[in-house]
Amino acid sequence: MGVTKQTLQPGNGVDYPQKNSLCAIAYTGALYDASKADNYFMGKEFDSSRSRGPLKVNIGMGKVIEGWDQGVLQMSLGEKAILTISSDSAYGPRFVSSHP
Repeated sequence: MGVTKQTLQPGNGVDYPQKNSLCAIAYTGALYDASKADNYFMGKEFDSSRSRGPLKVNIGMGKVIEGWDQGVLQMSLGEKAILTISSDSAYGPRFVSSHP
């Protein structure tokens, strides 16, 4: 599956990050739950930047999960989106089984 992006709020449509661009990313990580269609299929939350502030990272350099490296490069400045990332582009199948 890789990565799919659902835009919640469009960005400026002009400024897209390039590989190695420093990006500030506010995020919430949640497991996919097919029964939660009314909440963008977001199941159990396992991480969030809310209390720490945005993560600053050079995108496209393998410093974050592959799905972020791919998905963030498709987002323009100010965009808010949901990235649905398959386990092979995230933490792998063992992560899912360890977070019931």
